[in-house]
Amino acid sequence: MKNFLVIGMGRFGQHLSQKLTELGNDVMIVDENEEIINRLAPNVALAKVADCKNEEVLKSLSVNSFDMCFVCIGSDFQSSLEVTSLLKDLGAKTVVSKASTKIQEKFLLRNGADAVVYPEKDLAYKLAVQYSGRNVYDYYKLSDQIAVYETAVPKNWIGKTLPELDVRRVHGINVLAVRVGNDLRLADHTHRFADTDHVLVLGEDEHIRALTKKT
Repeated sequence: MKNFLVIGMGRFGQHLSQKLTELGNDVMIVDENEEIINRLAPNVALAKVADCKNEEVLKSLSVNSFDMCFVCIGSDFQSSLEVTSLLKDLGAKTVVSKASTKIQEKFLLRNGADAVVYPEKDLAYKLAVQYSGRNVYDYYKLSDQIAVYETAVPKNWIGKTLPELDVRRVHGINVLAVRVGNDLRLADHTHRFADTDHVLVLGEDEHIRALTKKT
């Protein structure tokens, strides 16, 4: 279990704090909007109505006691920048800040953010890959070149096993798991693929996209 501070209760901040809590962590949320905080307070460990641009407010939160601090202020970049900087000045261990543009990322990193996330950009990229590809059901970007795709089984895989297909050598990818109906299973060398199966494959985008054209 970890302790998280989430500042800014827009949609992203709310979803983040909810999921962190569901995963068994202690989460403190902070926002200036009293109505939002009162609504969300029963669902988290701690909740506070406050303006985190105020250094004294942040000091009172003991930000260095949290494993990670998230700055999820989306509508006011200047405030996000100020809060990010103050958190690091006050000894926050790790600060992750939300950005909407590359320029915002640049300034946040210069002013103390340890990492920057792009919720809207990441989702848009994922949807673009998923829906422009053929039989792509899900997509997880791991780096600029490496990703995990959930895709339909290529037609020439049906009735064969992984050793018979020699997937890594032939396609330059790794099969991580197989989805049979609603059941997701780790890759099994004895499993013979059916035309209704999905596979989770890891590799370079270029290699996986070439594979999806064969589904």
